[in-house]
Amino acid sequence: MTAQEWLRKASVALENAKITDADSDAWLMLSYVTGMSRMEYTLKRDRCLSAEEVCSLSKMLEKRKQHIPVQQITGEAWFMGYPFWVNENVLIPRMDTEVLVEAVLTRLASVPLPKNKKRRILDMCTGSGCILLSLLKETNGLLGTGADISEEALCVARQNADRLECKARFIRSDLWENIDDTYEIIVSNPPYIVRNVILTLDAEVRDHEPLLALDGGEDGLDFYRKIVADARRFLVPGGLLAFEIGYDQGQALTELLNNAGYNDIEILKDLAGLDRVALGWKADEQQEE
Repeated sequence: MTAQEWLRKASVALENAKITDADSDAWLMLSYVTGMSRMEYTLKRDRCLSAEEVCSLSKMLEKRKQHIPVQQITGEAWFMGYPFWVNENVLIPRMDTEVLVEAVLTRLASVPLPKNKKRRILDMCTGSGCILLSLLKETNGLLGTGADISEEALCVARQNADRLECKARFIRSDLWENIDDTYEIIVSNPPYIVRNVILTLDAEVRDHEPLLALDGGEDGLDFYRKIVADARRFLVPGGLLAFEIGYDQGQALTELLNNAGYNDIEILKDLAGLDRVALGWKADEQQEE
């Protein structure tokens, strides 16, 4: 069987299994097993697959037909141009979250530079570490810490740090429980799905991604309230607090940040025009006086 023949066969099989992104998922599996890029495939689409490749691809295809996310099947998800290892213990990195990373990168120049000449950043609810590690890869002079209540998630994050050759500290912490430093930047993509909505989510999310990373409480705002309430104790004057938020949570986050005394609050939208990022700045020392 050639690469092209397998790709056509797999796309049809996934469509019949009602997989939304059948063509792209079939390609991801083929590329993962063969190592071919799009350009290489164009030149070598008639290459015969080895027996080992066909066997691996067949096993992966059967799993995908069961609606197991393709990223969990391959163990790899791309985010900000970097390959991250993922499994069932972490959320799969999504393009929407890149809006948060880009927003922080854009505003780094406005963040105060500490005496040690490196800005400290805390990623609360770090999961796979994709936010923190992308920021470290894209910026010089950052000291990164990731915190998560899940030791299984932290294991994934540590392996991603090794994979991407990033130096980062990871702490098991129930939100602020074990945090004992101050930071110029605190960033978070916390659980924010309204609890009674979770059962209506696509089966691939509902059944295969960790509930712990999805459930934001009765109104989806539980973690925002807890993080906003105490973040000022861990932010230096002039520091930045940045969140990923749900598509309809902009007004609620504006009120939470405003009531907690943050300045220059911004709600940024994603490419679909939906609320995606909330930013707030802790007052500097002169403003607080």
